[in-house]
Amino acid sequence: MARTGSPATRHVAAVERAVAVLDALAAAGELGTNEVARRTRLNASTASRQLATLVAAGLVAHVAETGRYRLGPRLVELGNAALAGLDVRAIARPHLRALAAATGETATLSVPGEPDAITVDFVQSAASVQSVARLGRPSVAHATAAGKVVLAFGEVSLPSGPLRRFTGATITNTADLAAEITAVRRRGFAQALGEREEDLNAVAAPVWGVRGELLAVLGVQGPAARFAAPAIERALRELRDHAVAVSSALGGGLARASAEE
Repeated sequence: MARTGSPATRHVAAVERAVAVLDALAAAGELGTNEVARRTRLNASTASRQLATLVAAGLVAHVAETGRYRLGPRLVELGNAALAGLDVRAIARPHLRALAAATGETATLSVPGEPDAITVDFVQSAASVQSVARLGRPSVAHATAAGKVVLAFGEVSLPSGPLRRFTGATITNTADLAAEITAVRRRGFAQALGEREEDLNAVAAPVWGVRGELLAVLGVQGPAARFAAPAIERALRELRDHAVAVSSALGGGLARASAEE
């Protein structure tokens, strides 16, 4: 048989039934055999065999006190292994392209540093006048949108002592920076308007990992003459949607939602 590199189109019915059982337990928490059968539309004997097989594999746990079933600890191991194989750059790349196309500006992907964010990927604007992004360039924590996201949501402390002034709009007072970071946490995104470079505006939003940690920062930046208030508002809608989508693809959406409840 020729190898196509694509999954086969024919499915194994027993595996599909096992997945249905796991989905039912994921939705309900704990279920008895008859409840599993009803939710999966299996007969009770089939549901019982499925549960016994999944228990033997560690994918389902039997609760002796109640006789019911719940998801097993091996799923955590498998989930962590799957997440470890995800490349944030590969997952975010289509979203960077979509952001650049939708906004007409440069879209960036950064990862948290100590304390500055570091650019690891970007898609340049197609406009003749562009903001310049560079791989490996630090986003100064107190003077950039990506840097402020790291200060707001990363495991770093606010800088102390005098803050370097880059432009007339740079925040140089630590109390003012603390107030700004509080505002970033409240609204869920950061912006920097001419704070590192006079003619550059940017917005950025967090990308969450599976444990609810800050995994990356998605941003949009452009020349201040073009990327001003109305354009920034439009870009924010796109940015936040794509940040949520990347987080979900990395397993971080549900973890963060649970942490915020």
